[in-house]
Amino acid sequence: MRTTVGIIGAGPAGLLLARLLHNAGIDSVVLESHDRAYVERRQRAGILEQGTVDVLRAAGAGERMDREGLRHDGIELRFDRRRHRVDFPALTGGRSVMVYAQTEVCKDLIALQLKEGGPLLFEAEALAVEDAQSERPRVRFRHAGSEDVLECEYVVGCDGFWGVARKAVPASLSRVYERTYPFGWLGILADVPPSHDELVYARHDRGFALLSMRSTSVSRLYLQVPDGTDAEEWDDDGIWTELERRFETADGWRLRRGPITQKSITPMRSFVHEPMRHGRLFLAGDAAHIVPPTGAKGLNLAVGDVVTFARALTHRQETGSAELLDTYSETCLRRVWQAERFSYDMTTLLHRAPDATPFEDRLQLARLERIATSRAVETDLAEAYTGFPLH
Repeated sequence: MRTTVGIIGAGPAGLLLARLLHNAGIDSVVLESHDRAYVERRQRAGILEQGTVDVLRAAGAGERMDREGLRHDGIELRFDRRRHRVDFPALTGGRSVMVYAQTEVCKDLIALQLKEGGPLLFEAEALAVEDAQSERPRVRFRHAGSEDVLECEYVVGCDGFWGVARKAVPASLSRVYERTYPFGWLGILADVPPSHDELVYARHDRGFALLSMRSTSVSRLYLQVPDGTDAEEWDDDGIWTELERRFETADGWRLRRGPITQKSITPMRSFVHEPMRHGRLFLAGDAAHIVPPTGAKGLNLAVGDVVTFARALTHRQETGSAELLDTYSETCLRRVWQAERFSYDMTTLLHRAPDATPFEDRLQLARLERIATSRAVETDLAEAYTGFPLH
């Protein structure tokens, strides 16, 4: 099997890349190790930056998002039983975010790919990327019980942290930067309308809490818990009681309770692999970088990566110049490190470390107070949250 671009992974990054290439007249093949049902139900991110929304619309994948997604023009910060709203459009010249789950993005892109795009092979496990430095790199994969080879001009690894793409970069050339955090998130899905019409980020002496949503009838909420926590250690009543404590305000705001349909634990880590390119192998998304979810940057960073690659390859096809492909890693990493910085700042601003001192507690409150009273600091948060430029 031959193609111009071999894409490993049918998450939002791989599927969007296939769509962008199709629209540019460049053929591709997508290999996904799981079945379609798994990809369309795996719960991940739910906040789309302004740039991501714009890209999906331009790619012809925004119709259902615009119909069913929830535009949010701000977030609320809670601390010391107070509430402060950050108004995105007022601070950023009109930018906002969209609440639209990754599962729905994948459903939309899969439907488009199967209808109009190139081959999308489910249950096709990539085994190795070979000859990445040659002009014809290859992906060995297993599909329908037998091994096959996909010969490409370029390979893009959108196969996540545990995928095979990053392993093809020699260890002698790799530089890894990472940080693990001594806490995680206990996340729940609940069949109850959200208790607030925008996301609420709460800093509390007992730990962080986040009020989010998947729709007007389904709430998504998170609690900071110690690293290694088992979700089943928490009963439903205990979860709601703890959420109520951490979201408490002086004005009598109330949290709505409802049936919990799903519990999960999200570990917290920061990770960057440099470089993001080796020969004709390009890394994108979690294959190259991971951020703690506090800043809602993971999916959006992956979108930035594949937009950068699609533009670079289109430029090569149109002009013969490989300049943009050659600078892919540097271009992506500038944006990646800004997102890592913002995600780290949000995480350390809102989470209470297990060994936090009273001094550090007061510093957190001072930082939050500064956001609430300084338009310049608040603008920096709003600009970062709604998204760094995709170019």
